[in-house]
Amino acid sequence: MATTFRPLADRVVVKRIEAEMKTAGGIIIPDTAKEKPQEGEVVAVGPGARDDAGKLIALDVKVGDKVLFGKWSGTEVKIDGQDLLIMKESDILGVVG
Repeated sequence: MATTFRPLADRVVVKRIEAEMKTAGGIIIPDTAKEKPQEGEVVAVGPGARDDAGKLIALDVKVGDKVLFGKWSGTEVKIDGQDLLIMKESDILGVVG
């Protein structure tokens, strides 16, 4: 049975996109030397934050968007065997493509 996870407020669930294992010059990078990628795909979004008047402010990102985020952004979690990040929308730097 698959677990369903629904983020709250302005939180977003992102799955990291694996970085290329080879440099442009053809050098293969071992797992121990690779940095964690700062690019990912949005897999779930919350309903949005509320302003001071209680009005819902929708998020700018949607499921399927490829995004860039800060190096130390988000909280790493494992759901159904997948490594995911949960972060606030404000931790996302931009949408790619």
